[in-house]
This record gives sequence, structure tokens and C-alpha cells, in this order.
Amino acid sequence: MPDISVVLPSILQPLAGGQSVLTASADAPRTVASLLDAVTGDYPVLARRLRDETGALRRFVNIYVDGDEVRRLHGLETEVAPGQEVLIIQSVAGG
Repeated sequence: MPDISVVLPSILQPLAGGQSVLTASADAPRTVASLLDAVTGDYPVLARRLRDETGALRRFVNIYVDGDEVRRLHGLETEVAPGQEVLIIQSVAGG
């Protein structure tokens, strides 16, 4: 069964047990929201860093599916197919 890879930036890796890539099995397309639920299930601090208490993507978190930012697609309802790569980027505010 193909996996979907979620690539984490170095700043978020400590919240995922030091892993740089989290994977979820997928035999069919799944939404970004369900993918995040799957890969952050064991990492509640990471889950809270990515989404707020309403489940919305935090403003400073950008998620890309095969290079396209999900906010420009269908947000958390964007479909991800098996074999695709999801990249999470956390914006760093300047001083």
C-alpha cells in the first residue's frame, strides 16, 4: 500500500520525536485534514502547533501538496493521493 509522506521542517522535528518525515498509509486519496490527524495522532504538541482549537490551519503554517500551497487549493479539504509528498513550512516572524 503506498504511503503519503509529510516532510517536517527542522523546527518542528523535536515535536515529532525527532523525525523529519512522517508517513500515513493511503489506498485512496485523503484530505490534508485527515492526513494531519493520522500523522499527528501520537504527537499532540505537534498537532496543536499546526492547527488551532477549531481545527483551522494556523496562520504561520503553510502546507504544500506537490508544490502547491493548500490555501490556494481547497485548504484542509485539499486531496492528497497516495505517493504524493506534503511539505509543511512554518513561517518565522522577523524582529
